[in-house]
Amino acid sequence: MLDFDKLRGLLRRHGADWEAPLVSPREFGIGGRKFDFNARRALMGVINLSTDSGYAESVVRSPAAAIERGVSLAAQGADFVDIGAESTLPHARNVPPEEQAALIAPVVRALAQKGVLVSVESYHPAVLEAAGAAGAALFNLTGVREAQEIFKLAKRFGAAVIHCYVQGETARHVSDFSFMEDMSQAAAAYFEERIAAARRAGVTRNIIDPGLGFYYQNLEDGAVRVNHQLSMLIQAFRLRPLGVPVMNVLPHAPEIFGEAHRREAEPLFAVLALMGGSHILRTHEVEAVARVRALLETFRGGTGR
Repeated sequence: MLDFDKLRGLLRRHGADWEAPLVSPREFGIGGRKFDFNARRALMGVINLSTDSGYAESVVRSPAAAIERGVSLAAQGADFVDIGAESTLPHARNVPPEEQAALIAPVVRALAQKGVLVSVESYHPAVLEAAGAAGAALFNLTGVREAQEIFKLAKRFGAAVIHCYVQGETARHVSDFSFMEDMSQAAAAYFEERIAAARRAGVTRNIIDPGLGFYYQNLEDGAVRVNHQLSMLIQAFRLRPLGVPVMNVLPHAPEIFGEAHRREAEPLFAVLALMGGSHILRTHEVEAVARVRALLETFRGGTGR
């Protein structure tokens, strides 16, 4: 059972990580805007241009619908809007990079012109090159296979890079998940290397994502999967020593919440992610999660003012 006894034990063992500075520098520029993730946590909404995607509310079937959804997400409180044209589900179609680029670029361009900060999720250089030319402010990198080429593109277009934790070449090329004795420590080592590689290529604005949203063959058991997700969310603070913002994808936990109540999952996980130290939450339920964030922001300690 997750309770304060468990949390107290975590803080006793890893208090040094909790005491580390949240993000350095405090002001983090993305798309010409300054973010202070130490003062306010950010939200990222989702647009899926692939009909294979599992969260129906985020799926759009035309560029016009995607643009409309992006504007709506920004109005609901999304600081960023993440767009993808290929689902990471195991059964999803492998969408050719040229097709993804053709779908994504017009949507990115239209939203950027409307002042929406757009992130594009891909591991293909051709897709991210088209996205950068259209005005994407972030590259959500879901693989390492061609990372060096993508780092060059990020520097060229001035895009921040989100590094996802992937046990495989890409999010579509994974098999079984290898559990380490300390997964947070393993993730920190992985990200330390990825951030160093990006900085060597001239990418100075880096964000890390522990990668809770990918589908490994041996994580089909709901209890095992959710335990791992809960553990990583409440231990996000252990990645603080890396000095970069931590983004977490909010889980759906369909095995536990069921189809009828699945939309209740992300707001609940948002509480744990925020308390655990996440700086950015990627969510399909922006409006509800924004209310959760607003509620937690009211806490000042004590019993009164």
